[in-house]
Amino acid sequence: MKVVGVAKTIANCFWYRNKIGLSVAIEGLQEALRQRRTTSGEIARQAEQGAVATIIRPYLEALTANG
Repeated sequence: MKVVGVAKTIANCFWYRNKIGLSVAIEGLQEALRQRRTTSGEIARQAEQGAVATIIRPYLEALTANG
């Protein structure tokens, strides 16, 4: 998979989740947010463009919820 940017790569991981595994996509999302490599807004924007917004949204909300 070609890396073009952190947020786009995370969206691509969720697009190819059946090939690489959902756990890999979730771990990538967690690490990107933990290391502050990108923002949740940018990930959401790339997910919308890549047609995976409905798939990634619950994971993104769970990881960015205050509490």
